[in-house]
Amino acid sequence: MSLIQITKETFEEEVLKSEVPVLVDFYADWCGPCKMMLPLIEEMAAEKSDAKFCKIDIDKDMDLAKKFKVMTIPTFIVFKNGELHKRALGAQSKEQVLALFD
Repeated sequence: MSLIQITKETFEEEVLKSEVPVLVDFYADWCGPCKMMLPLIEEMAAEKSDAKFCKIDIDKDMDLAKKFKVMTIPTFIVFKNGELHKRALGAQSKEQVLALFD
């Protein structure tokens, strides 16, 4: 599956109503660590077929960032069954990101 850019308009459908776990990457285009993580997130999205990978630009969707108390980017949040399951802040290894699904 590919990495999906979402907005506040598509958040409920893509994340909260998803039948599979969803990792949401809160990022900004100007963020160095976010840019560093992008290829890793894209790689995992291509490899892991039992989950969905989405990204939200916090500069364009500040309301979602506020709602989920995103103070540091990148912030990774996994949602399961429409609810926040786990979160991680800052650059992570592939293993650390995948562990968020556990």
